[in-house]
Amino acid sequence: MSDKVTLYKEKMEKTLANLESEYATIRAGRANPHVLDRITVDYYGVATPLNQVGNITIPEPRLLQIQPWDGGLIKAIEKAINQSDIGINPNNDGKVIRLIFPELTEERRVSLTKDVKKKGEEAKVAIRNIRRDALDVFKKKEKSHEITEDELADIADEIQKMTDEHIAAIDKKAETKSKDILSV
Repeated sequence: MSDKVTLYKEKMEKTLANLESEYATIRAGRANPHVLDRITVDYYGVATPLNQVGNITIPEPRLLQIQPWDGGLIKAIEKAINQSDIGINPNNDGKVIRLIFPELTEERRVSLTKDVKKKGEEAKVAIRNIRRDALDVFKKKEKSHEITEDELADIADEIQKMTDEHIAAIDKKAETKSKDILSV
């Protein structure tokens, strides 16, 4: 791979990593601590990620347990979870908060797979935009005679191969996540 296209490969890799983190927050009927990644708690006036104010464990397949390091945070954590979009009501016993993940209905599973496909399509669009930007940059360089026409053709082939690889990876991740959601 030429040094000229390394920057665009890195951008495509970041898009793929972003998609993976998006997929990690979609719950599939099993307890997954990543659904809490976007939740922040008011910790002495500072918005702090939930995973930095307590210990998150999975004692059972459909149960997440949050044990705050500061007992006074129970109410703040409960409030943050209630205000989030995860759709699970927290249960607290004064020491720990439990999140019980209900079984997903068939309708909800289908809805989540549509969401997975939509996020995959958005990632593909981002990859294609990176390809377009890269080609525009190299076409301008060819017009200003910084690179030759042959170099432009080689770079365009290389960028297209990268694009195809990343789109195939997105399709595979979307398919895997969809199967994960649809499996009961």
